[in-house]
Amino acid sequence: MDSIVAFSAAMALETEGRRLDRARLREGTLSILAAPERGFFMVAELPEAGRHRLVGQLMITFEWSDWRNAVFWWVQSVYVAPAWRRQGVYRTMHDHIVAKAKADPQVCGIRLYVERDNLTAQTVYQCVGLAPSVYAVYEQDFVLVRHLSPSQNK
Repeated sequence: MDSIVAFSAAMALETEGRRLDRARLREGTLSILAAPERGFFMVAELPEAGRHRLVGQLMITFEWSDWRNAVFWWVQSVYVAPAWRRQGVYRTMHDHIVAKAKADPQVCGIRLYVERDNLTAQTVYQCVGLAPSVYAVYEQDFVLVRHLSPSQNK
């Protein structure tokens, strides 16, 4: 649990420059772990000195599609520890999620969003078979307010 919270905080800082409130993040993580209807985490662990060391994670949440009468799985909170990147950790987790989703007749596909400037992640996602969507994501976030740069404020 603590490792998942730490990885989620590291991901937010690395990809978006956000320092998340750890108490809120911990409660949010506990909430999804306690309510499987909200989603689930997948972790990649390695045995180390009789314990398991977290090296990667992702979270799946659900979006109902009336057009398809099925659920999209949204891949979120993707993080692989820097020492384990480019070693197949994400691909292994992704392949497992795809196989699990395809085996479930109530799942119609997988989606994720990525920061526009995160070209490294975009390349990884394309290499595992994901393609850019025709949709753009818009939001109105009531908790994590994004401060616009001067050029965006015009």
